[in-house]
Amino acid sequence: MNALLQARQAYSAASAPTRTPRNMEYEVLSRITHRMHSAAKRGRAGFGELVEALHENNRLWGVLAANVAEGENALPPDLRARLFYLAEFTQVHTSKVLRREASPRPLLEINTAVLRGLRQGGARE
Repeated sequence: MNALLQARQAYSAASAPTRTPRNMEYEVLSRITHRMHSAAKRGRAGFGELVEALHENNRLWGVLAANVAEGENALPPDLRARLFYLAEFTQVHTSKVLRREASPRPLLEINTAVLRGLRQGGARE
């Protein structure tokens, strides 16, 4: 029985799905989006959690902006420009949400649209 258990463990690691950068982007963005959505649904009671999720979302979009600004980025220039613009919008709109001057809904919609694009491009394969 011990040998069988060891064999299962050894082969199960080899059969685990490969995590690509696209899969990891999808997972991180999905987790952040879910946190923002859950906190936003709670209204005033969830504002502290929303602040934390917004901070995490801003950090992610900052990394994405830096990535698409790199000269060796392989994405098409038009897509890179659009992603950079979305990162800038996200930064500005997040400030408004934190000041309670705006809804987080546009941020959720942007993240959801990007998640759809990642999924269509093979993020869940």
